[in-house]
Amino acid sequence: MSRTEAPPLPEPLRVPVADSHTHLDMQDGTVEEGLARAAAVNVTAVVQVGCDVKGSQWAAETAAVHPSVHASVALHPNEAPRIVHGDPEGSSRQGAREPGGKAALDEALAEIDALAALGHVRAVGETGLDYFRTGPEGMAAQEESFRAHIEIAKRHGKALVIHDREAHADVLRILADAGAPERTVFHCYSGDAEMARICAAAGYFMSFAGNVTFKNAQPLRDALAVAPAELVLVETDAPFLTPAPYRGRPNAPYLIPVTLRAMAEVRGTDEDTLAAAVYDNTARAFDF
Repeated sequence: MSRTEAPPLPEPLRVPVADSHTHLDMQDGTVEEGLARAAAVNVTAVVQVGCDVKGSQWAAETAAVHPSVHASVALHPNEAPRIVHGDPEGSSRQGAREPGGKAALDEALAEIDALAALGHVRAVGETGLDYFRTGPEGMAAQEESFRAHIEIAKRHGKALVIHDREAHADVLRILADAGAPERTVFHCYSGDAEMARICAAAGYFMSFAGNVTFKNAQPLRDALAVAPAELVLVETDAPFLTPAPYRGRPNAPYLIPVTLRAMAEVRGTDEDTLAAAVYDNTARAFDF
């Protein structure tokens, strides 16, 4: 079996569900093909997430022409330091970049602000903190960008989509300090059960991805088990984080049923009940 070969279509869900976080612009095939495959297994809505200015513009344009696509716009936490300090290695899709300083970050944030005002843009994100890829030199730029995104989300009445990698305490601290928007989603939730209780108390949505199926992910499953039913979402983060048994192969929204069934098992509920709850939660979180 080739590692690059797309996994087969799973058995369709009986109840429609939404993929709360995907990157259609990074997947093979056309948007239409991706949406058709998803619809074939009853994944009837997706949130397309931008990670930089160009990707956010693409998300907004795609949502404008596809009713089942809802856009989220932002500068990814790793994008902010690249804008400020430059990216000589060309580690993102933009290739090598010169340092732009605070002025360049402000300009990029102004673009995100303008996109966030559009009706078919439902959320601001993914934003937050990532201490896995960005060292101490990039932390100030990440925090400045994160706080700006929180403010943009609140001003436009949009959901906030959080990227939190190895930065749990600081993400929670900044949300509490700045005042989280009414609807806040932890994308690819990566905390433990204790953090899930903190998120639940604050009313934050927790979105679980394919990594909840990985052998070494018991803390994630423990978190999923204690998360309140009305705050649980499911996502692919495609093309990344493909669920077992297809780990390492390309992910796409049509694989949501694999993750959802694993989640239902962890929660001791049937897949129809979970799918219905997750769809309602996603529609509430993203106001569609």
